[in-house]
Amino acid sequence: MMSRSDAVWSEQGTTPDAIEAALRSLLAERHAESEEYVPARVLNMIAFVEDEYSGEIANRLRGVGRYAASRLIVLSYEPKRERLDARASIASDTDPAPGELALLRETVIVKLGERHLDDLATIADPLVVTDLPTLLWSPHGHYEEIGELLGLAQAMLVDSVMVPVWREAIDQASALAEKLYVVDLAWLRSTPWRERMAASFDGPRLRPELHELTSVTVRHHPDSTVAGMLFLGWLGSRLGWAPEHAEIAHEPGNEGLLTGTAKAGGREIALTLEVDATMPVPGLAGLDVTTSSGLSLALNRGPGGLHAQRRDAKGAESEWTLLGASRGEGGILGEGIRQALLRDPTYGPALRAAHEMLPVGEAA
Repeated sequence: MMSRSDAVWSEQGTTPDAIEAALRSLLAERHAESEEYVPARVLNMIAFVEDEYSGEIANRLRGVGRYAASRLIVLSYEPKRERLDARASIASDTDPAPGELALLRETVIVKLGERHLDDLATIADPLVVTDLPTLLWSPHGHYEEIGELLGLAQAMLVDSVMVPVWREAIDQASALAEKLYVVDLAWLRSTPWRERMAASFDGPRLRPELHELTSVTVRHHPDSTVAGMLFLGWLGSRLGWAPEHAEIAHEPGNEGLLTGTAKAGGREIALTLEVDATMPVPGLAGLDVTTSSGLSLALNRGPGGLHAQRRDAKGAESEWTLLGASRGEGGILGEGIRQALLRDPTYGPALRAAHEMLPVGEAA
């Protein structure tokens, strides 16, 4: 959304206390203009970004619409910078009207350098609104540098597909999950697939087939192996599977193919992850499942949604299209911010199951 009203303050060579005082002053000014101006008070967000990409990150955050944080603190990192500069702004999406409130959202951009890294918590702490949950996001990594910021946050936004080595992404997310709640954009991209998979087995006649699965094959973008692992982890954790370590194929034509098994109730489920080099965007491309009764289901990405094909145990076939499967990257980031408050109870078990499936002694 474009803001209707802005109040701005900036200062070079500033301090955290001066920034915090400026925010209080700006809020007081807006409230003096109209009592209908009130600060939004739902969520703090701290974003640690590389300065050269700060414009790109700002554009991404502007695209989240109503899921924007109440107070956004951008720590814009430029290694050689010596001075602490800051800019604070307060904006409303609507003009105040009699009897209606106009919510104010606050943005603070702090430019800092390597010399300030040891004081990140000291810089950020006065700027977060006390008693509000805080979401931390470092889109360019730098997890070692922002370590002390973890103590200020209750949730952290990550994107596992951005980690070059996918098994390290799962290790990294697992380590973070021991300290705070993790929201993974790679997980959120597969939400439509989980929803459609569950819906395809809805109803008393088909639901028992979920406990008779014998094979699952997931196809994914070359950089989205971790998304496929999380999907298998979700299935396994929901259906009570005991996953085993996967293996990576190295023969020509199958490099990177992941195969593994899981066991449940005396059955063995064959698990496969395949790279789809034709996928234009991160995420899943398709999946195939079969059951011991002979039922099979295929879901494939297509124009307008997911194309589904099902064949039952008697050989009867049906096809349909599940509309609206993709929300776009802006929608996914907005949902990530929203999930910092909602907490998905299925992500943690899926991540643990995916971690159990990691190949042993293999470079991924």
